[in-house]
Amino acid sequence: MFINGLCTTMKILSILLSLGLVSLGVSAAEPTCTATATEKKLAGAAKSSFMKKCEADAQAKCEAAAGEKKLAGAAKNSHVKKCMSEAVGS
Repeated sequence: MFINGLCTTMKILSILLSLGLVSLGVSAAEPTCTATATEKKLAGAAKSSFMKKCEADAQAKCEAAAGEKKLAGAAKNSHVKKCMSEAVGS
């Protein structure tokens, strides 16, 4: 009986770990706006223009994702804020 419980626990941990790695892979797949601007060695007006467009695109994607998840109110605001932070970078 102990072995069956252990196997079930291991299966659950395995699934959770797999889901965690998948979600980590998704967020790591797309570089942030800041990282992209740095990689392209943008500065001055070119960087400002790029960042403005990138932030607008990220805002649209985050809003759409919140809509798909049917979030509203504080939950939507929290999701969009976190999503924007991850998309824009520091």
